Amino acid sequence: MYRKVIAPSVLAASLLLVIPASAASSVQGAPGIGDSYYPESGNGGYDVSHYDLRLQYQPKTDLLEGTATLLTTAKQDLSRFNLDFGLKVSEIRVNGAKAKFATSGAHELEVTPAQPLAKGKQATVVVKYAGKPSEFKIDGWSAWQRTPDGGIAAQEPDSAVWWFPSNDHPLDKATFDISINVPDGTQAISNGVLQSQTSKLGWTRYNWRSNKPQATYLATLAIGKFDITTDKTASGLPILNAYSKDLGDNAGAARASVERTGEVAEWLESVFGPYPFNALGGYVPNVPTGFALETQTRPFYSPRQFANGANVSVVVHELAHQWYGDSVSVDNWKDIWVNEGFARYSQWLWSEKEGEGTAQELAQWAYDTRPAEDPFWQVKPGDPGAENQFHGAVYDRGAIAIQALRNEVGDEKFFQILKGWPTERAYGNVKVGDFVRYAEKISNKPLAQLFDTWLYTPGKPAFGAPAAKPGARAQAPAKPAVEPKSWKKIAATNNIHEH
Repeated sequence: MYRKVIAPSVLAASLLLVIPASAASSVQGAPGIGDSYYPESGNGGYDVSHYDLRLQYQPKTDLLEGTATLLTTAKQDLSRFNLDFGLKVSEIRVNGAKAKFATSGAHELEVTPAQPLAKGKQATVVVKYAGKPSEFKIDGWSAWQRTPDGGIAAQEPDSAVWWFPSNDHPLDKATFDISINVPDGTQAISNGVLQSQTSKLGWTRYNWRSNKPQATYLATLAIGKFDITTDKTASGLPILNAYSKDLGDNAGAARASVERTGEVAEWLESVFGPYPFNALGGYVPNVPTGFALETQTRPFYSPRQFANGANVSVVVHELAHQWYGDSVSVDNWKDIWVNEGFARYSQWLWSEKEGEGTAQELAQWAYDTRPAEDPFWQVKPGDPGAENQFHGAVYDRGAIAIQALRNEVGDEKFFQILKGWPTERAYGNVKVGDFVRYAEKISNKPLAQLFDTWLYTPGKPAFGAPAAKPGARAQAPAKPAVEPKSWKKIAATNNIHEH
């Protein structure tokens, strides 16, 4: 579904030797965390527990100035460690003492503290920096989008390196305090709850807090002139939505979709269990891109999502990610199915609820409309490869796999699995195999072959409606497949992400 742009250099890096943290033979931290698709993503040797970002941004010039404070713990004795970052750094201090630093690769910042860090000890890392995010490029590409009145950071699998130094991989989640100073009349939107807002000498500072573990790519920043709406869910969660003032003809459809965030989230709680975070919302800035992204607590939507009218289905998808993808995150980017397969399936469940086509009908239509020779069936959702990480098969074939599971174990066990998994693995990282074992435990059925067929075996598997239970009345012959009413709305969220 959401074929977000992947930085070309990151793809190229996937051809390099993977250097996991455990392989570092010296006391230098590894320049990658060990991801099989993106070996340069993240870093080895330490964990970050909290980011405190104090920023100032001037929309007219795109100048971003910042001081980032990282609370870290060394996982090994460290004489040096890496951060992922692209802007110009002026000073780094580790535990209060100035540290030496150098750059390497596309986005590596090598930090040598005055005193080595001992395994298991906490360290505070302070990085002072400044630069124009839109001018930092990796192979000519930037994840920072300028708007007519500001700029935004929202991209997958990388966006942090354009605006703050980090251990940039979902394996190292942290809590966030993000404070942004902008000219009066401009607003700054980020994750979580707005703690305070103050004005002084022509500048307004917004202080945001995201108090649950958050992957770095899910941190977002949106600066500009917005119309903001606020509300609360029935349980008291704050909802904040923001819309650029210059969305043109897409403005009405965007609001008609995103303003249903509270309603969608309350329904998703009935499917996936309690909402895992401290805030809800979404934002629609004036950008030319077409993708959407599950930035934690406050998804990003491009205006083009709503070019053909309201589309609540895209809101369902991005909010479903708050459970599947944000709270329960990938261990390795090859495990992307545990994010996208379930977010797509949530759209099918919403369709079922709305009476616009059942999940079985949507699965059957997705299956029937692609012939066996279609290259679609050659992509393995359980390990699609970096070049196919956001291929349509990860979404549609991945969701058919979930319907096949439902057909195999029955609705009672199936919905027990859907609700139990995000609770049991909340705020953690998982592999595809972890979900398979969990589904087997809850259903008390062997399911490895089913998942191997749908997620790892190229070719078009057999698929059909579930068999009738013993003793049930014989069903009438199946009618010719009819396109479900919701299909075009869901399919629109595929094609609009082509860049």
